[in-house]
Amino acid sequence: MLPDPDQLDQQLAELLDELTLRVQRGEAVDLDSVAAEHPHLAAELREVWGAVMLADAVALNLSATRPSGSSEELPEKLSQLTLPLKFGDYELLEELGRGGMGVVYKARQISLNRTVAVKMILKAQLASEDELSRFLAEAESAARLSHPGIVPVYEVGHRDGRYYFSMKYIEGETLAERLARGPMAAREVALLMRTVSSAVHEAHQHGILHRDLKPSNILIDKTGSPVVTDFGLAKQVTGDVESITRSGAILGTPAFMAPEQASGDRGAVGPASDVYALGTILFAMLTGQPPFYGKNPVDVLLKVLEQDPPFPHQVNPRVDRDLEMIALRCMQKPIDLRYRDAQSLCNDFDAYLNDEAISARSGQFLQVISRLFRETHNAQVLENWGVLWMWHSLVLLICCLVTQYLEWNNDGVRWHYILIWTVISGIWAAFFWYMRRRMGPVTFVERQIAHVWGAGLVGVACLFPIEWLMGLQPLELSPLLAIISGMIFLVKGGILTGWFYFQALALFLCSIPMALWPGAAHLIFGVVAAGSFFIPGLQYYRQRLRTRGELAKIVAPSTFAE
Repeated sequence: MLPDPDQLDQQLAELLDELTLRVQRGEAVDLDSVAAEHPHLAAELREVWGAVMLADAVALNLSATRPSGSSEELPEKLSQLTLPLKFGDYELLEELGRGGMGVVYKARQISLNRTVAVKMILKAQLASEDELSRFLAEAESAARLSHPGIVPVYEVGHRDGRYYFSMKYIEGETLAERLARGPMAAREVALLMRTVSSAVHEAHQHGILHRDLKPSNILIDKTGSPVVTDFGLAKQVTGDVESITRSGAILGTPAFMAPEQASGDRGAVGPASDVYALGTILFAMLTGQPPFYGKNPVDVLLKVLEQDPPFPHQVNPRVDRDLEMIALRCMQKPIDLRYRDAQSLCNDFDAYLNDEAISARSGQFLQVISRLFRETHNAQVLENWGVLWMWHSLVLLICCLVTQYLEWNNDGVRWHYILIWTVISGIWAAFFWYMRRRMGPVTFVERQIAHVWGAGLVGVACLFPIEWLMGLQPLELSPLLAIISGMIFLVKGGILTGWFYFQALALFLCSIPMALWPGAAHLIFGVVAAGSFFIPGLQYYRQRLRTRGELAKIVAPSTFAE
């Protein structure tokens, strides 16, 4: 079983702390030896060690300005703390938990004599700019919110070289700990999720996206009331919702992540992404497990992108069907089929608790249709093929018109048609592939599509010797051109986008008039087949231009000035 990513981050942070202390004491560090002692951290250690040394050098230069005045400064490694320990106005009593970025302590605020939770950044001066900004964003985001379902922040500060913030201490357990005991009762689920969805909507109203909603970030107090915590990946937005993936980074927890968030480089992440995450939490509460799981995070991400979640009743037959419908609506991959906001989700939980009809059932048929025709994550490769497909539609139309011309002139020389549909088509296919490779690296899925297309060309080429072996006249099997082409689009519909099913259907139907009016068969096929390539080619060519325009705006100097 692979180690938990949070545990690996924690181990790496502690190892970096230890090595840095050795350097500061004047000791030599043999990075190769250290990497050999910790092989599971070797790659990450080699990658970040240079940056850590640079950060440490900067920290030493700034040490003269470091705040002082504490009678008991914290050690560099928080794991070396001896509790209880006075930390400014707080007495740290016990560690509640830690992750890759921060550690949380139960503490007593001395001036007000109250129990609080104190969270401080784990790596002090070694924290990267991104980690520090995430830590401060969490404090700022939570401090701006006032809702009974959100943990309130009391104070944000900096002491002994470490940033920290204090918040209300919640005595109880996390939802993840509760779910370890199995699924929850339907009414309990609805009551809890009503509060959580209302809290998330409150955050959205203040322009804050959580981006990391999961059972371990929901606390349940002694009264059974939930509160949302850990805004470490929160994104503050104003005006239009921004994409969180400008740098290409994937932020969040894979099993509870929305597809547009998991894609990493496309799709605007907004309130609907948090709604999706709420649906995965609801799924876990109903079934006792997340909708997707795998051997490693990459497996989970691929399932989030490629697969539909199972029906909750397939995992737990006793699931309430109304709550199942709510969960499935939240987890629709097309954003427009989810609840429009977290408040709408909250309203459905209210309706359920009041024995009223829920809105999730009204869109069931539309959701089924949308699943059939939506794009897969592979569809982005079509941006590389758009202009080539438009040229291919022209070449295909020309081949059909030349064939039709020869047939109208009663040309019965079989080799003329073999030349057009094997030699010329093969040369064009080779040139097509050459042009695609010049545009950039070819992805694995593009190679799959190329093999499907190549199989279609082989199938067309085989028609002519079959006609000869069966004693048929040239072009008598021409309606099979439409059948072969339709099969190609049917396969592409499953791999790329369900809209190709329409092209497949058009080509299958095209074979009927080709059989009924053989004298115009290639004219009919040419128009339908060329249109089947030209229309999506134009669509994805325009989409590529829009993508380039958006990237140009992102890398423009004005972007960095902001």
